[in-house]
Amino acid sequence: MSGRKRGGRKFQRVGIVAKVASREAVHTAHELAEWLRRRGLEAALDEATLRARGIEGERPFSVREAYDLVVVLGGDGTLLSVARTLTPGVPILGVNLGNLGFLTEINRVELYPALVQVLAGRYRVEERSLFDVELQRDGGAPVSYRVLNDAVITKSALARIIELTLKVDGHLIARFRSDGLIISTPTGSTAYNLSAGGPIVAPLLPVAVLTPICPHALSMRPIVVPDAGPIEVTLETQREEVYLTLDGQEGTSLGYRDTVHVTRSATSVRLAKVSGRSFYRSLRGKLRWGGLPGEAEEGEPGGALT
Repeated sequence: MSGRKRGGRKFQRVGIVAKVASREAVHTAHELAEWLRRRGLEAALDEATLRARGIEGERPFSVREAYDLVVVLGGDGTLLSVARTLTPGVPILGVNLGNLGFLTEINRVELYPALVQVLAGRYRVEERSLFDVELQRDGGAPVSYRVLNDAVITKSALARIIELTLKVDGHLIARFRSDGLIISTPTGSTAYNLSAGGPIVAPLLPVAVLTPICPHALSMRPIVVPDAGPIEVTLETQREEVYLTLDGQEGTSLGYRDTVHVTRSATSVRLAKVSGRSFYRSLRGKLRWGGLPGEAEEGEPGGALT
């Protein structure tokens, strides 16, 4: 089988994951698989996409197996679901088919020119930190999760304000009342954290962002802390519905005196970058801050598509 060089290694296996709710993503995934196979590469579609196309007997993509590259077709949510569980070290190329994305690198029109560059080894890898989240229930066994964006502790719609104790690296930061708390990676700073009034953080910084949700005391503001030490949040409120949500895609209920421990993971997510667009240019376009004269806006030819 022929391959393409990547830093001295050959491309042989490419995984493809599509947002199955998008007909465009599913169609593009099938088209991409055929394009790769015609070039002598092995292409594996995810199981949901195979079912959507009515394909049987084909070995599906698995996050537990080793690939030289994984192409994600959809948006940031689709990429998040893959990134948390993917075998460490595998680069991800995100293709944005949605309306707004900070993780997905390229748009549909740029897909094949970008892949030509990647297969020829003309790309760079950006390491994004992951957080390991351990829920220690009062008197129960711990439950572990992993996030690329955030871990969010929040009350239900009908619950009253809740009380939390926050510690960083063993130091007590505050015991405060609020609707909840967002613990965000730098990557996740442009997600729920941004909507809740938290700061935008450059994605390669070794920090965590702690943003209270509607705090009772106006002096309780977002804080950026080093991610080297553990972050601990304990629920101090009884008889209220409170939840822990991971990347907006997984979740579980919290009880009185349950503690959430957050630490930086030993593994990271590797994003393949080919466009040359900086994080700051993405901010200008996606948040409509305005660009330089002659610079294409997001969604226009020459600009990053939202």
